[in-house]
Amino acid sequence: MKKKFTYDYPRPAVTVDIVVVTEEAKPRVLLIQRKNPPFAGYWAIPGGFVDENESLEAAARRELFEETNVKARNLMQLHTFGDPGRDPRGHTISVVYLTRVDPAKVSLRAADDAGEACWHSLQRPPKLAFDHAKILAYARKKLRSCCVDE
Repeated sequence: MKKKFTYDYPRPAVTVDIVVVTEEAKPRVLLIQRKNPPFAGYWAIPGGFVDENESLEAAARRELFEETNVKARNLMQLHTFGDPGRDPRGHTISVVYLTRVDPAKVSLRAADDAGEACWHSLQRPPKLAFDHAKILAYARKKLRSCCVDE
């Protein structure tokens, strides 16, 4: 049944991605290895679809914990990415968050649709799924401009 005040036009999906960077002299980034298509076997930034009636930040916290067992203290909304074609499943807009963590206080555990979760070089990550290389480049730029050692 059509809801009142809705319009007949396609709507993009909404996802969240969480860039988790270590608080170290040479920061690393947390990546997951995708279990499912698209990009099965590729490394990616943790994240996923926002559930109906779920806030963006709640979705980010949920996805990060489900995929990596990480609970973020502080999440900063970094940027929104929505170029057509960024996701082969359809037009998808992703709200990206950034958090810094002490890796000694984190116990990584891959779960949900993540086959593996581990730390990678922030400067030289492996080949990434979707437009995640673009997202990491943006995060690196922001980290430099915010006077945070990279």
